[in-house]
Amino acid sequence: MAQATGHSRSQPATLSDVARLAGVSIATASKALNGRSQVRAETRQRVVDAAERLSFRPNQLARGLLAGRTGTVGLLTSDLEGRFSIPILMGAEDAFGAGEVAVFLCDARGDAIREQHHVRALLGRRVDGLIVVGSRTDPRPSLGRELPVPVVYAYAPSDDPADLSIVPDSVDAGRIAVAHLLACGRTRIAHITGDPGYLAARERAEGAMAALADAGLTPVEEPRFGAWSEGWGRAATALLLERHPEVDAVLCGNDQIARGVMDVLRERGRLVPDDVSVMGFDDWHVLTSGARPPLTSVDLTLEEVGRAAAHALFSAIGGVRRSGIEALPCRVVIRGSTAPLS
Repeated sequence: MAQATGHSRSQPATLSDVARLAGVSIATASKALNGRSQVRAETRQRVVDAAERLSFRPNQLARGLLAGRTGTVGLLTSDLEGRFSIPILMGAEDAFGAGEVAVFLCDARGDAIREQHHVRALLGRRVDGLIVVGSRTDPRPSLGRELPVPVVYAYAPSDDPADLSIVPDSVDAGRIAVAHLLACGRTRIAHITGDPGYLAARERAEGAMAALADAGLTPVEEPRFGAWSEGWGRAATALLLERHPEVDAVLCGNDQIARGVMDVLRERGRLVPDDVSVMGFDDWHVLTSGARPPLTSVDLTLEEVGRAAAHALFSAIGGVRRSGIEALPCRVVIRGSTAPLS
């Protein structure tokens, strides 16, 4: 589907607003404000008058982007319903909105053939560039080096090092999670996480174990890999308490696992956070805010991933291309499930 960016009345006027008031297309408004010769004098004056009435201040980056181009980009996702894809797309769309760029959004639904169809359709619309958003952080096949427009990959990195990929730093996410637990005075820390087939699970565990090692500590046991579910969190915690009742903190691979962990701790009479601190990953508000107590979690800053991808695409369209994988920092959101030992 296609959607054009826009702003509410309380926000600064956009090029779309100017074009609407002047009764012209966005492309014509852009040409008029940039002094292009293809616009008739009376049309140019109408656009200038509209811009003055709206106190419009054109974005310099948008001017450069729109000059000689279509002012459109494609956002291609594999999981439009996913809770990871949506905030990335929102962040990218926000960044494009600030630059007066129209966005074509396509969902490949995890189908490589459908993805290729969407790529051809977007190129047929003469988009100036593409952002490809994955549903997990594992590398994905590149669209190739022969495309006529720049491409930036977000969340799921391209398997071609010549491409530019923007991802959350999953290893550092594990490190900062353990650092928070250590700051709370916890030293007997366990890690219950999800499917080891996911790179995110392995990298978070890697960062967590490295942070413990740096502090001269070892986990109460090796990380427990399983499923991304509350059921796995409950089952793993039951085993953990049988073997290591001395545990004083559990770092969970995601918020769903953490909810299961907290259920069993409560059933066994262990107070959270007084006896055992619990943390999750992903900062999914539906789960973190509804937990008892509210769950401390690591925010992957996915909207920032989307914004960074959009800015990187702006630069690439302007001729400044980067390559490789750029990992953005995550942050700990502290709530009631973690606290210093009393």
